[in-house]
Amino acid sequence: MELNSLIELAYILSQQNEFKEILRVVSQKTANLLHAELVLILMVNPRTHQTVKTIHREGSEISPSKYRSLQNQISGWIMKNCEPLLSPDVKLDPRFRRVHFGDLSIKSVMGVPLRIEGNIIGTLILINKNQRDEFSEDELSFLEQIAIISAPYLRNVQQLQQYFELPLSGSGLRGKYEKLGLLGKSKKFIELLQSIEAAARCDVRVLLEGQSGTGKELVAQTIHKTSARGSGPFVAVDCGAIPANLMESELFGHVKGAFTGATHERKGLFIKANHGTLFMDEITNLPLEMQSTLLRVLQEGEIRPVGSDVSCKVDVRVISAASVSLREMVDKEQFREDLFYRLYVYPISVPSLADRREDIPMLANHFLKRFTNEQNKKAESFHYEILDFMKNRDWPGHIRELENFVERLVTIASPKLSILDHTILPEELKKEFKKAQAVPDNHYVVKSLNESLAEYEEQLIRQALVKYNWNQAKAARALKIPAQTMGHKMRKLGIKKPG
Repeated sequence: MELNSLIELAYILSQQNEFKEILRVVSQKTANLLHAELVLILMVNPRTHQTVKTIHREGSEISPSKYRSLQNQISGWIMKNCEPLLSPDVKLDPRFRRVHFGDLSIKSVMGVPLRIEGNIIGTLILINKNQRDEFSEDELSFLEQIAIISAPYLRNVQQLQQYFELPLSGSGLRGKYEKLGLLGKSKKFIELLQSIEAAARCDVRVLLEGQSGTGKELVAQTIHKTSARGSGPFVAVDCGAIPANLMESELFGHVKGAFTGATHERKGLFIKANHGTLFMDEITNLPLEMQSTLLRVLQEGEIRPVGSDVSCKVDVRVISAASVSLREMVDKEQFREDLFYRLYVYPISVPSLADRREDIPMLANHFLKRFTNEQNKKAESFHYEILDFMKNRDWPGHIRELENFVERLVTIASPKLSILDHTILPEELKKEFKKAQAVPDNHYVVKSLNESLAEYEEQLIRQALVKYNWNQAKAARALKIPAQTMGHKMRKLGIKKPG
């Protein structure tokens, strides 16, 4: 398993050209392979001799300030002594008696140098807080192997990006993926696009983790379409929607007479997805006995239909998805650990709507355009009060719930209504709206002045354009700005006349 994991890591890194994505992949895979709660990566910039510090937990970057002193002390020790570090309890370790730990909950630590041609270019450090989880010598040895593989890729991409702008910029990524139905501009969303861009370049299994309704299937489709398999089939299955006794036949097919009711031969989803991608949603619902069978298929690359004694080769990329942590399922012995490692080759976290609230107006307007076209309605925009309401309310169902909310508003709106305001809200939502309006401003998400001004400006321009039937000159005169300025602001704010 260790050898396979190292080979997979090397292959993934060989396909990347984006420094932050390499940092994310190395940290996230290292954390899961070695059961670490925190992974700290420090890279020394060869040109400026300053450091680039990144701290990751389960692949997500967190504030470095809390661990900066500890990271500097451990990295300093590793660089000074040019050797790995293993400390069962760092707070009792005499090597770090001068370190002020404060309220840090921390116990076992191990770290290794990142080397290129004998020179140390950084450090890779793992931390566990649990009193029972001490790192071992064997784990330290495995961490050294990960560092040996990772260091060249970290250095090469870091050096290249000093001279070349290899990856697409945020706006370039947005433009590329907006055509495929992925919309947003928040930091979390751009990070998701970068992960999709990177995953599409390498033909490995991907695990998508995110709450139900966050758009995991759309992410899977996008990875497929932008990959080398894009011209092949994309087949999706919800593992929670198929009865356990039918799962094997659904995935691998069956021959005629295989069981009662099998009156004809049936091809399974793996065959239908051959030379393409199979998306297995809610993989945690896969029965344990089927987990064993799937593991064999992933290992051997062949399937055997139910009732047949003949196996056939398949070439299928599996993208799986889970709305709960698969790692936690493994720890609870509710999911096979060996299958977890087979699926957990390229992990991607899909953010919740609460993590990307600034994307809500863009998503809402996208859904508005679609549903008004479908229902032959005139609505072209939301009143700014409705947009504020949508941005600040909780969405347990995430994007799916937001989509249903907009569809409902369009459905109950009169055919000629152009701007949707709070007066058309259903009764239960009117109560929620009034309650939200009465809440003090400090309840709402804090936004920068520039963000607030840009949002208000966008709403004023949209409302003026709708009022004057998208005549830019008249809308500009009403707002008392030059027509040229109006055109510039529309391009800057991404305002387009509905098609």
